[in-house]
Amino acid sequence: MTGVTLISLNGHPTWAHLPKKKGSVVVLLHGAMSSSASMMKSIGPLLERDFAVAAFDRRGHGRTGDTGAPFSYEDMAKETIAFLEFLGRRAHLIGHSDGGNVALFVAMRRPDLLKRVVVIGANYHHDGLMPLPRFDTDSDEFEQWTQRYAVLSPDGAEHARAVAEKTEALIDAQPTLTLDDLATISVPVLVMAGDDDVATLSHTCSLYEAIPQGQLAIVPGSSHSVLKERTRESARIIRHFLRSDLPPVTEAPVRRNAPAPADRKVRSTPWRDK
Repeated sequence: MTGVTLISLNGHPTWAHLPKKKGSVVVLLHGAMSSSASMMKSIGPLLERDFAVAAFDRRGHGRTGDTGAPFSYEDMAKETIAFLEFLGRRAHLIGHSDGGNVALFVAMRRPDLLKRVVVIGANYHHDGLMPLPRFDTDSDEFEQWTQRYAVLSPDGAEHARAVAEKTEALIDAQPTLTLDDLATISVPVLVMAGDDDVATLSHTCSLYEAIPQGQLAIVPGSSHSVLKERTRESARIIRHFLRSDLPPVTEAPVRRNAPAPADRKVRSTPWRDK
């Protein structure tokens, strides 16, 4: 499987970028009102050095047409599961924003399809978001987005308003996962965010703390657009997580009980060092 093509996911024609080489697969999951092009242009080229990169545009996004159904994370997770099954091999999943939310659902539902997961700027409950301005569909900003949407979408500019409205409805009411839900995730997950991201830092930290094999990376001086603002740094953090030995071994573990190597001296009370 090589290049870009249309495939059928759950009976729906879907635009996909399939792996161009053998080896460990990374699947990129784009954010809301976006497309795979965003992540393919930012971290994609840097990850392709070590991984076989794949992506697809979810229903109603990018080059994939929409239906009359509302958007839901459960449906998006089903799309992603179908794509992973189509690839036929376990993969790393990297999701930004809504793509990160979807990745959490997939990790809960089908860990057998996954190796490791990275969620960037994600939220497990809609209450975890900072107060955000509404996307005014009568604004110049919306008109500019409509033009970009129409360049890719087979549904044309006339469908842009419906996509915006369905996205707003999704963000207002979903997701509604609990800490107990997150505790069922059995695959390693890197929770990554900008220090000025759309989810509160307390929400992001609770996401990290609830996942048994969680790791946390807060990128300083960055926002929800961290993959564009700090592309190389983001790729470096992600590549390290995907390639490093697990569980991580540190000199002074507190949350993790993994022992340090025998040849490494561990201080019993490192917080008292002067």
